[in-house]
Amino acid sequence: MAESRFSRTELLLGQDSIRKLSEKRVAVFGIGGVGGYVTEALARSGVGALDLIDKDTVSISNINRQIIALTSTVGKYKTEVMKERILDINPDLQVKTYNMFYLPETADQFDFTRYDYVVDAIDTISAKLAIAQYADERGLRLISSMGAANKLRPECFRVADVYDTVNCPLCRIMRKEGRKRGIRSLRVLYSCEQPVDVPVREGAARRERSNLGTASYVPPIMGQMIAGEVICALAGIGRA
Repeated sequence: MAESRFSRTELLLGQDSIRKLSEKRVAVFGIGGVGGYVTEALARSGVGALDLIDKDTVSISNINRQIIALTSTVGKYKTEVMKERILDINPDLQVKTYNMFYLPETADQFDFTRYDYVVDAIDTISAKLAIAQYADERGLRLISSMGAANKLRPECFRVADVYDTVNCPLCRIMRKEGRKRGIRSLRVLYSCEQPVDVPVREGAARRERSNLGTASYVPPIMGQMIAGEVICALAGIGRA
C-alpha cells in the first residue's frame, strides 16, 4: 500500500471504509471547544465533505480549550479559521462554511438531505431541540453534544439516548423539552459525573455564564469521542 494521508487509517479500517468516508458529507453545527475537535478528526480520517456552521469569532477566553483558538486567530470567524486548518490537512476536502447560527429564520438555508451525518455541538437549547426534532422526524443520523461545563472526569463520558442519561443539567432540560415536542430518541454524548459546584462570580450580570467553567481537556475528549461515533457509523463499522 502506497503511503498517503490516510494510509494508517486504511490499515485499521480497510480500503473499502476509506472509500466510503471519502464519499460522505457531514455537517458540524458549532465550531467551538467540542465541534472544532470533531471537525479536525473527521478531516484527518478522510471524510470527503464538511459543512461548518457557526457565527462566532474566536475570543481570548476560547484559548483554554478550542483547537482553533490562538492569539493570532482572536477576532476571526471560527468557521474560516477551521476551514483553513483542515484544508491544510487535506487539500482535497470539500468545505462549505456558514457564518450564521442555526435559528428558525435560518433553518431553510440548510438542506439536511445532503448530509450523511449531523453533529450538534452548539450551546443554544432551542436550536439543539429544533435539530433533534427534525432528525427524529426524518430518520436523520445525528449525535448531540451535551454539557462540558463544570465536568472534570474523562472516564465519565458516555454515548447514550438522552432519555437514559443522569447527572447532566443540559440532558435534564433536553429530556423535558424533548418529550413536549414528541422527540422519541436522541443520541448524545454526555458526562454522568455530578457537576462541580462553581459559585457565581461576584458582580457578574445575571445573563453571564459566570458559574460555568471548562477544563482544557474536556471538550477535546468529547469531540474525539463524537468523531469516533461518526467515523465508525459512516465507515460501516458497528452501530449505524
